[in-house]
Amino acid sequence: MDETPTDAPLLQDKVVIVTGAGAGIGREIALQLAAQGACIVVNDVGVSLQGEQEQIAAADQVAAEITAHGGRAVANRSSVALAEGAQGMVAQALEHYGRLDAVVNNAGILRDGMFHKMTAEDFDAVLKVHLYGSFYLSRAAADPFR
Repeated sequence: MDETPTDAPLLQDKVVIVTGAGAGIGREIALQLAAQGACIVVNDVGVSLQGEQEQIAAADQVAAEITAHGGRAVANRSSVALAEGAQGMVAQALEHYGRLDAVVNNAGILRDGMFHKMTAEDFDAVLKVHLYGSFYLSRAAADPFR
Protein backbone atom coordinates (compact mmCIF):
# COMPACT_ATOMS: atom_id res chain seq x y z
CA MET A 1 0.00 0.00 0.00
CA ASP A 2 1.23 3.48 -0.87
CA GLU A 3 2.15 5.47 2.24
CA THR A 4 2.24 8.85 0.47
CA PRO A 5 0.69 11.50 2.73
CA THR A 6 -2.51 12.89 1.26
CA ASP A 7 -1.84 16.36 2.62
CA ALA A 8 1.38 16.85 0.60
CA PRO A 9 1.25 19.88 -1.69
CA LEU A 10 0.19 18.97 -5.21
CA LEU A 11 3.34 20.32 -6.90
CA GLN A 12 5.90 19.65 -4.17
CA ASP A 13 9.45 20.24 -5.54
CA LYS A 14 8.34 20.64 -9.17
CA VAL A 15 10.29 23.39 -10.93
CA VAL A 16 8.30 25.87 -13.01
CA ILE A 17 9.29 28.93 -15.04
CA VAL A 18 6.52 31.55 -15.16
CA THR A 19 7.01 34.39 -17.65
CA GLY A 20 5.42 37.76 -17.07
CA ALA A 21 5.23 36.88 -13.38
CA GLY A 22 6.00 40.33 -11.99
CA ALA A 23 2.37 41.46 -11.92
CA GLY A 24 -1.19 40.58 -12.83
CA ILE A 25 -2.11 37.07 -13.92
CA GLY A 26 1.51 35.90 -14.06
CA ARG A 27 2.11 36.97 -10.48
CA GLU A 28 -0.97 35.10 -9.31
CA ILE A 29 0.06 31.99 -11.26
CA ALA A 30 3.51 32.09 -9.63
CA LEU A 31 2.05 32.58 -6.15
CA GLN A 32 -0.47 29.76 -6.57
CA LEU A 33 2.13 27.34 -7.95
CA ALA A 34 4.45 28.18 -5.05
CA ALA A 35 1.60 27.64 -2.57
CA GLN A 36 1.29 24.13 -4.02
CA GLY A 37 4.99 23.47 -3.33
CA ALA A 38 6.54 24.32 -6.71
CA CYS A 39 9.94 26.00 -7.01
CA ILE A 40 9.48 29.05 -9.23
CA VAL A 41 11.68 30.94 -11.66
CA VAL A 42 9.87 34.28 -11.61
CA ASN A 43 10.50 35.93 -14.98
CA ASP A 44 9.64 39.56 -15.69
CA VAL A 45 11.56 42.30 -17.50
CA GLY A 46 9.91 44.96 -15.36
CA VAL A 47 8.03 47.01 -17.94
CA SER A 48 4.37 47.85 -18.29
CA LEU A 49 2.10 46.14 -20.82
CA GLN A 50 2.61 49.19 -23.03
CA GLY A 51 6.41 48.84 -22.88
CA GLU A 52 7.30 51.65 -20.50
CA GLN A 53 9.88 51.04 -17.80
CA GLU A 54 8.00 50.53 -14.55
CA GLN A 55 9.61 48.29 -12.01
CA ILE A 56 12.85 46.65 -12.98
CA ALA A 57 12.62 44.70 -9.73
CA ALA A 58 9.12 43.25 -10.28
CA ALA A 59 10.52 39.70 -10.57
CA ASP A 60 12.62 40.22 -7.44
CA GLN A 61 9.59 41.45 -5.49
CA VAL A 62 7.45 38.44 -6.40
CA ALA A 63 10.32 36.02 -5.67
CA ALA A 64 10.79 37.72 -2.28
CA GLU A 65 7.06 37.45 -1.56
CA ILE A 66 7.14 33.72 -2.32
CA THR A 67 10.18 33.09 -0.11
CA ALA A 68 8.69 35.22 2.68
CA HIS A 69 5.77 32.76 2.72
CA GLY A 70 8.10 29.76 2.96
CA GLY A 71 8.26 28.97 -0.76
CA ARG A 72 11.22 28.74 -3.09
CA ALA A 73 11.71 31.21 -5.91
CA VAL A 74 14.41 32.98 -7.90
CA ALA A 75 14.02 36.12 -9.99
CA ASN A 76 14.86 36.38 -13.67
CA ARG A 77 14.72 39.59 -15.71
CA SER A 78 15.51 38.15 -19.16
CA SER A 79 13.38 38.97 -22.19
CA VAL A 80 11.32 36.15 -23.66
CA ALA A 81 11.54 38.00 -26.97
CA LEU A 82 15.15 36.83 -27.30
CA ALA A 83 16.27 33.22 -27.71
CA GLU A 84 19.18 33.92 -25.35
CA GLY A 85 16.78 35.16 -22.69
CA ALA A 86 14.73 31.97 -22.83
CA GLN A 87 17.85 29.80 -22.81
CA GLY A 88 19.08 31.73 -19.78
CA MET A 89 15.83 31.08 -17.90
CA VAL A 90 16.12 27.35 -18.50
CA ALA A 91 19.80 27.38 -17.52
CA GLN A 92 18.94 29.26 -14.32
CA ALA A 93 16.27 26.70 -13.40
CA LEU A 94 18.68 23.84 -14.00
CA GLU A 95 21.54 25.52 -12.12
CA HIS A 96 19.42 26.63 -9.17
CA TYR A 97 17.06 23.67 -8.77
CA GLY A 98 18.69 20.90 -10.83
CA ARG A 99 15.66 20.26 -13.02
CA LEU A 100 12.76 21.78 -14.94
CA ASP A 101 9.25 20.36 -14.92
CA ALA A 102 7.02 22.99 -16.54
CA VAL A 103 6.84 26.39 -18.18
CA VAL A 104 3.97 28.86 -18.14
CA ASN A 105 4.17 31.13 -21.19
CA ASN A 106 2.25 34.03 -19.72
CA ALA A 107 4.31 37.09 -20.75
CA GLY A 108 2.44 39.57 -22.89
CA ILE A 109 2.43 43.16 -24.03
CA LEU A 110 -0.13 45.51 -25.56
CA ARG A 111 0.09 48.19 -28.19
CA ASP A 112 -2.61 50.37 -29.71
CA GLY A 113 -5.04 47.68 -30.82
CA MET A 114 -6.59 49.46 -33.78
CA PHE A 115 -5.07 47.97 -36.91
CA HIS A 116 -4.89 51.27 -38.76
CA LYS A 117 -2.98 52.86 -35.86
CA MET A 118 -0.49 50.06 -35.17
CA THR A 119 3.01 50.59 -36.49
CA ALA A 120 5.12 47.80 -37.90
CA GLU A 121 7.46 48.19 -34.91
CA ASP A 122 4.59 47.75 -32.44
CA PHE A 123 3.30 44.70 -34.31
CA ASP A 124 6.81 43.22 -34.32
CA ALA A 125 7.19 43.81 -30.57
CA VAL A 126 3.87 42.05 -29.85
CA LEU A 127 4.84 39.08 -32.02
CA LYS A 128 8.25 38.82 -30.39
CA VAL A 129 6.80 38.56 -26.89
CA HIS A 130 3.62 36.57 -27.54
CA LEU A 131 4.65 34.27 -30.38
CA TYR A 132 8.43 34.12 -30.44
CA GLY A 133 8.64 34.24 -26.64
CA SER A 134 6.43 31.19 -26.28
CA PHE A 135 8.43 29.37 -28.96
CA TYR A 136 11.84 30.35 -27.57
CA LEU A 137 11.04 29.24 -24.02
CA SER A 138 9.23 26.06 -25.02
CA ARG A 139 12.08 25.17 -27.40
CA ALA A 140 14.73 25.87 -24.75
CA ALA A 141 12.81 23.70 -22.27
CA ALA A 142 12.30 20.84 -24.73
CA ASP A 143 15.74 19.29 -24.26
CA PRO A 144 15.59 19.12 -20.45
CA PHE A 145 12.01 17.84 -20.70
CA ARG A 146 13.11 15.00 -22.97
